[in-house]
Amino acid sequence: MKTLNSSSTLSCILKRIRIIVIMINKKIIFGLFILSFLGACGAGPAAMLGPAYTLSSTGNAFHAGLSYSSSEIITNYTGKTPLENLEKITKKDLTNLKNIKKQTLESEGFYLLVKSKIEKTRGLIQLPIK
Repeated sequence: MKTLNSSSTLSCILKRIRIIVIMINKKIIFGLFILSFLGACGAGPAAMLGPAYTLSSTGNAFHAGLSYSSSEIITNYTGKTPLENLEKITKKDLTNLKNIKKQTLESEGFYLLVKSKIEKTRGLIQLPIK
């Protein structure tokens, strides 16, 4: 039987295939390592979405940095994100808004205002009063 010498074409192809397989395995191992190492980095990119959008839409890096830093200051000071603070404020205002509407509609001043507007409009369009 004839053995392959180290300079034959087939042995060169086999060496290249072996190197390619080793490189693919290294890439897979490196990818899994990076994935497991950076798996807990979910909050960081989410916090940068707003400033990244600001930077891409306006092109102003100073404005994007100001947006991010003000968001971080608010979060550190209040313990809540700006969006959570906004939700809290709007929920509080909506409960008071219903009472304000009711009080306004039932007030004497509102009745007099509507009555004067109706009389003014009748005078402009000259409708007969019954």
